[in-house]
Amino acid sequence: MTAVTYDLLIIGGGINGCAIAREAALNGLKVLLVEKGDLAGATSSASTKLIHGGLRYLEYYEFKLVAEALRERERLVKAAPHIIHPLRFVLPHENAVRPWWMVRLGLYLYDFLGGRMTLARSRGLRKGDDAYTDPLKAGDRGFVYSDAFVDDSRLTVLNAIDAAENGAEIVTGVALESARRDGDLWAATLSDGRTVTARALVNAAGPWVHQMLAKLGVNSASNVRLVKGSHIVVPRLYDGEHAYILQQPDRRIVFAIPYQDGSTEIGTTDVPVNAPEDAVIDADEIAYLCDAVNRHFKAQITPADVTSTWSGVRPLYDDGASEAKAVTRDYVLELDTNGPALLSIFGGKITTARHLAEEALGKLAAPLDLDFHPRTRARVFPGGAIGDFPTFRAKVLATWPFLGETRADRMARAYGSLLPALMDGVTDEAGMGRAFGAGLTEVEARWMQSREWARTPEDALMRRSKLGLHMTDAEREAFADWWENADAD
Repeated sequence: MTAVTYDLLIIGGGINGCAIAREAALNGLKVLLVEKGDLAGATSSASTKLIHGGLRYLEYYEFKLVAEALRERERLVKAAPHIIHPLRFVLPHENAVRPWWMVRLGLYLYDFLGGRMTLARSRGLRKGDDAYTDPLKAGDRGFVYSDAFVDDSRLTVLNAIDAAENGAEIVTGVALESARRDGDLWAATLSDGRTVTARALVNAAGPWVHQMLAKLGVNSASNVRLVKGSHIVVPRLYDGEHAYILQQPDRRIVFAIPYQDGSTEIGTTDVPVNAPEDAVIDADEIAYLCDAVNRHFKAQITPADVTSTWSGVRPLYDDGASEAKAVTRDYVLELDTNGPALLSIFGGKITTARHLAEEALGKLAAPLDLDFHPRTRARVFPGGAIGDFPTFRAKVLATWPFLGETRADRMARAYGSLLPALMDGVTDEAGMGRAFGAGLTEVEARWMQSREWARTPEDALMRRSKLGLHMTDAEREAFADWWENADAD
């Protein structure tokens, strides 16, 4: 068979790989992205679910990174208002390990670096902020500032959808077996038996970036530090849709964030690990997060209250910092032009993935003889053309009243302006097909299969949605049985 030639072969379907595929496809390149597992199957679905500038990075003088992230925050809130929404954070100052003036100055700087922004600026806690202060054990000293919440898995998928709609080929469940430089091209063998060639290769393997370089037989001057971040979920600690950022005695911070109606997400930890496979929460991390909550909140928790957890390994660029919490969250793009181009991604974060993709295409422009122009700075993500979300949600409920308020809200947020396509021809509950529990029905599951690259029940239940968290064991088993038969069909 004659190998198909692509302009760009991207290895890795996390947020960085999918963002690069999107930018490249919009610039007219012929793109193939291969992912050995699922899109957002590792680090990109195990974040703290925030689009944020990184307030605590100011303490490590990461001013450029924070400014860039805040600019991206503003872009993303506008580009994906269905899956990203502003979130107010309360920063209590009782039990603080930093002086009041330092925190206030940091928040002023945070607002300044953000430039012109639509999110509310920071302020001190006031009398009347009972909703913010009542859940806390002591004091009303502290601050309020803004960042945003994101469905990280869906943001990754939306990057892939936009890339595919503009010509990129996205393939999941397929690994790179081998690749070598052959004249002006990379010759690659994939685990599905295909042989392809590409003018350039992007190593966006995340925590596996060095393993991929070894497979390619390429040495790198850069390195990554693998740091495990774990989260726990407990029954809701407080009323309201605001979040908390809690200072800890070790100078780390822990977030408490509303999560999945009726729960609170608590995270994250920073634990050095040796391998990506070490992304499993341990008892010490659970105890640490429980202690963080109990130090600040009237509501007290124990490990027995934990209803679910997730852990991910962040591939942070190794800047030589002595402690995991101090390792830079910035990224490094390493271009190897010893033959056809190889671009390797070290580090990065979900907030800055779009900007990273723009820089990546800038670096690849010369090797690919590409007249590169950024295409995504003001581009709305698939599903993002909804205008005001409350108005859109009301329209969804009026159009499909049988969805009910809870399901209409969830599906409006998940699919945004793509929802009419998903619901095409559905006029009543019977048209939704089989009901699997937690509001999931056949029409939605088939959309995940046909339009979102979901290959397994876990892809659908735990990444494309979080509905598996709300289903019984029997419901999950029944869904898995249906999925196997539907896939066979």
